[in-house]
Amino acid sequence: MTDPAYLRLGLPATASPLAVLRAAVRALHPDTRAVRGFRTARKRFYRQMLCAHAARQVAGAQSPG
Repeated sequence: MTDPAYLRLGLPATASPLAVLRAAVRALHPDTRAVRGFRTARKRFYRQMLCAHAARQVAGAQSPG
């Protein structure tokens, strides 16, 4: 199952990890990015987006056709 937050980024499966990270940063509200106490949560969010993208690329590479 694909993460709904990842789907909202609207990226193609061919996007680079850097493009995924940039889109994930832009997806967060500026106030959320500014709170130092949310740093660990932001890092976890970025990792989840990168993992979801990698899983999508692997699934796309393994699909027939």
